[in-house]
Amino acid sequence: MGNKFKSFEHFLKPDPRFKDKVASKFINCLMEGGKKSVAQKIFYGALTEVSKKIPGVEAIEVFKTAVNNVKPIVEVRSRRVGGATYQVPVQVDQKRQLSLAIRWILNAAHGKKGRPMHEKLALELASAYKKEGDAMKKREDIHKMAEANKAFAHFAW
Repeated sequence: MGNKFKSFEHFLKPDPRFKDKVASKFINCLMEGGKKSVAQKIFYGALTEVSKKIPGVEAIEVFKTAVNNVKPIVEVRSRRVGGATYQVPVQVDQKRQLSLAIRWILNAAHGKKGRPMHEKLALELASAYKKEGDAMKKREDIHKMAEANKAFAHFAW
């Protein structure tokens, strides 16, 4: 049986404008149907909107802070023990933290209706920067669930 493919971080090139690998990963996750130039226009348009909403702070710093605010520390995993399934809280490793944060921000932006995508994304990034919004709510829900199930932490092995 072959090994599962894992993508290599050194293949990821930094984005052209800010030379940042996290922004490049975000653009790749935003991309649909292989249309990277469209995803870049949406991302850079959103950062332009963010710089208008939050003056005095670099747009890329707002983006990085928003992603770091949304990153979860713990999550719950289902563990079957003796016929019963328990929700066991476990630590989240760095790569999964980043991918979950990006996914939650994008899902929250996609969930808003009636605006162009760059405006929805800018709104979600600005609210995540202020520790508000749907992506932050998702993170808080995950943390509450882990807190409620910490009695089963001894099942994490």
